Parts: sequence; structure tokens; C-alpha cells
Amino acid sequence: MKKETKPTTLPAGEPDSPARRRFLTGVCVSLSAVASAVAGVPVVGFVIAPLLRKEERTWRRVGAVQDFKVGVTVAVTFPNARSVSWDGPTGRTAAWLRRLKDEEFVAFAITCTHLGCPVQWKEDANLFMCPCHGGVYYANGDVAGGPPPRPLPRYNVRVRAGQVEIETAPIPFA
Repeated sequence: MKKETKPTTLPAGEPDSPARRRFLTGVCVSLSAVASAVAGVPVVGFVIAPLLRKEERTWRRVGAVQDFKVGVTVAVTFPNARSVSWDGPTGRTAAWLRRLKDEEFVAFAITCTHLGCPVQWKEDANLFMCPCHGGVYYANGDVAGGPPPRPLPRYNVRVRAGQVEIETAPIPFA
């Protein structure tokens, strides 16, 4: 007596045929590619947008030239570059401003380059000091000691019509 053997592959019209598998695999791969592209567009936009965005800069008045004494460092406040009317006090930032000569000024950001803590000017020591981690800067903004990796960032300063103006930019952080 001879045994009957069943074929190992199903005929082309059967539900589990190789042609159907190839088709369904192609559909799944295509849908996965479309879903990945749709999900990837916002990620690519998030990465590329800062490279294409122009940095906002605005000149802000901080006082009249005669309000500042030569050789004295003072804190001045002004609206941040990206502030809007409803920001309130949080829309303001500050800088350390020193008058060097008659119409020559220098302005430093108040943020430490280590972790962004506000630095303080110590007149008697002629140094900027960061209370958070012991960062110390010379009067010219260079690092004197502690963990800060870079000097204090500087703002551009100009005098126009007897007024001292600082060119604001987004707050520089570490």
C-alpha cells in the first residue's frame, strides 16, 4: 500500500501563498516608511529650525551717559531681546556696565559661564564672583578661578544722542 503525500506548498490561490506574503510584506514596509516619515518631519524641523532662525537683537537704552561715573561698575536692567508685553518682570534681564572713558563703556552678562548663576560685582575686591560654585572673574571678565570654563559674555554697547544703549541678545547660558 502506497501512502499519499500532501504537497509542501499551497496552490497560488490559497490564503497562505508566497505571492500574498510578498504583497502583505510590501504593504507593511510601505506603511511603516510613511509612518516613519510623518513622525520624522517634526524631529527634523526641531533640529534644523534653530539653525535657520535669525537671532533677535535690539538696542535698549539703559541711561544717560552722565548717569555713569568713569571706572564704576553698576547693574543695569533692560527688556530681554525676546520679551513681550505680558512677560512682566520676567521679561527683563540685567548686565554689569562699566564706564571706561568719556563715551566708552563695557557691559558683561550677569550669568556665570559655569551653570548660569547670577554673578555679583564686588567693588572692594574688584572682581565678579559667582556665589553658587565659587567662580571668580577679573574686572575685564576673564576667569580668575573656580569652575567657569569661559570669560563672562559681553554685550555690545554704544552711545547715541547722549544715551547709553546695550545690544540685547538671548540670554547667554553656559
